[in-house]
Amino acid sequence: MKIAVTGATGFVGRHIVSCLVDRDHQVVAISRDEKKARALSWYDRVSYFAKDIYALSSDDMGLLKDVDALIHLAWPGLPNYKDMFHLEENLPNDYQFIKKVVEAGVTHVLVSGTCFEYGMMNGELTSETVPQPTTPYGEAKDSLRRHLSLLQKSLPFTLQWVRLFYMFGEGQNSKSLLALLDQAIDKGEAVFNMSGGEQLRDYLPVEESALRIVHVLEKGPLNGIWNCCSGRPVSVRRLVEEHIQERGAVMRLNLGYYPYPDYEPMAFWGKDDISDG
Repeated sequence: MKIAVTGATGFVGRHIVSCLVDRDHQVVAISRDEKKARALSWYDRVSYFAKDIYALSSDDMGLLKDVDALIHLAWPGLPNYKDMFHLEENLPNDYQFIKKVVEAGVTHVLVSGTCFEYGMMNGELTSETVPQPTTPYGEAKDSLRRHLSLLQKSLPFTLQWVRLFYMFGEGQNSKSLLALLDQAIDKGEAVFNMSGGEQLRDYLPVEESALRIVHVLEKGPLNGIWNCCSGRPVSVRRLVEEHIQERGAVMRLNLGYYPYPDYEPMAFWGKDDISDG
């Protein structure tokens, strides 16, 4: 297949592009920063375009010629989950971009959603769970899905919506939990400040998340919603302790230094419906 990927140099995108080329797909990789793209191992194996997808001209749409599918990952402004620009800017911009892509002839679209669409619900969350977003980010993502579902009625195309849970690995945000922990270990710090660590979350290595997203795409023209998750809840404290052990470090945890986030429930995880078919 010939597949276009937006956000190709982002945390998830770089791994998805790598997975696609390893599986012999042709890739049109799109992102804003060519310097970042050139540093990645797949740069010479793809057709790369440094573009702002929200400002594509009609001529730019030619880069999607003969593309069989789009994996849409680009979404500016994370991790500012509570900022209104997700609704005021990203939502309309994303909708208009995807509409242009479909009008250009791409009939298969996979979009990355988020577990933030579920809001403050605790326990196991399935792809059939009705979203109840409580942040602008979660609301914008869920609204985009609903907008695109309505668009399908007048402009038929396959829509695959993959809700991402928590990920870790190469390329993660430098301010994310495990990235901060690695920085503290590398500096030889004796204490790591964190929350109480009792919250239960669902984590996957980013390489595994990327592979699962590609598996959904390779299902072909099958509409649906999937959770991209491990299906196994783990406490944040345990995750941190295991990572310290894996790094061979000695470090005391200063539990309760940070309050629990007010935009996440204390205990939630996904039902894995990708790896088991």
